[in-house]
Amino acid sequence: MSYYIFSRKILSRKFSINFCKYISSSVEVKKFSINQFVKKFSASELVKKSPEPIQPYLYLMRLDKPIGTWLLYWPCTWSIALATPPGDLPSLYMLTLFGTGSILMRSAGCVINDLWDKDFDKRVERTKNRPLASGRLTEKQAIGLLGGLLTASLGILLQLNWLSIAVGASSMALVIGYPLAKRYTYWPQFILGATLNWGVLISGCHLCFDSAVSSSYILPLYISTICYTMVYDTIYSHQDKKDDIMIGVKSTALKFGDKTKEWLSGFSAITMSGLVLSGYMADQTWPYYLAILATSGHLAWQIKTVDINNSEDCWKKFKSNHYLGALLFAGIVAGNLLKNNN
Repeated sequence: MSYYIFSRKILSRKFSINFCKYISSSVEVKKFSINQFVKKFSASELVKKSPEPIQPYLYLMRLDKPIGTWLLYWPCTWSIALATPPGDLPSLYMLTLFGTGSILMRSAGCVINDLWDKDFDKRVERTKNRPLASGRLTEKQAIGLLGGLLTASLGILLQLNWLSIAVGASSMALVIGYPLAKRYTYWPQFILGATLNWGVLISGCHLCFDSAVSSSYILPLYISTICYTMVYDTIYSHQDKKDDIMIGVKSTALKFGDKTKEWLSGFSAITMSGLVLSGYMADQTWPYYLAILATSGHLAWQIKTVDINNSEDCWKKFKSNHYLGALLFAGIVAGNLLKNNN
């Protein structure tokens, strides 16, 4: 009898161990399959598998690296959500309109940047294979693409009111001038911040103009997003600092040097202060401030852990800002939905 009980215990134990191994292997296979699926349909893979004749154009537009588009788009969504009437969800039409505009204008900005910088790009390891620098596209072809992108962007802009159209059109001076800034100043990231977050002004002017929604949140949000751009783009620019020194290009990465983390901490503090003020002006509720607390933690994590002498880590931290943008947007939406209850 005791032998029978002992045998059952052994078999039961073996079954438990094998079952756990099976579950563990199944989870690993599932995780691997999900990663495979995500990679297969990632932007970089889709561009890589696109027809060869159009690939250089897609690479010139940076469609293989959508993080730049997201960083342009998220501040627009914050502005749209903050201007939404209490208890409502943000307008899907406006989110789609500005999403399309973000893709087009980010692509146009990349083309302009590469037209200005193609001679520099040839001498930088990270950029030497870009379509213009490598000769896969000519300047004439790039200008043709730029014309198409700007025409489509104008079509998007014309869907807005006259004030937003005027504000949007005025941004072209910044879009064209930003690539030149790095030749003359150590603060091109500030110019980029002013350019990249112009959508905050455009969307705010459209949604708050001639409506009951207060426009008082717009300016603190815009200043906040400029400082936020200073943080993530300084991290980004640390990737190229050795090449930048060699070719004479300036950046905040070179300006701040070993004091980078102290500078970024200061800009992060201004960013958070601006977001708090924007929320106060827009009568936001507790989910918004909870999201600010979470985004503050994310920025602190980036600054504390980034290795500014490791290009791969700089790129990883830079890309992580996509999640920060989504988190803050969710906080604004949730906070807005609770306004009716207060």
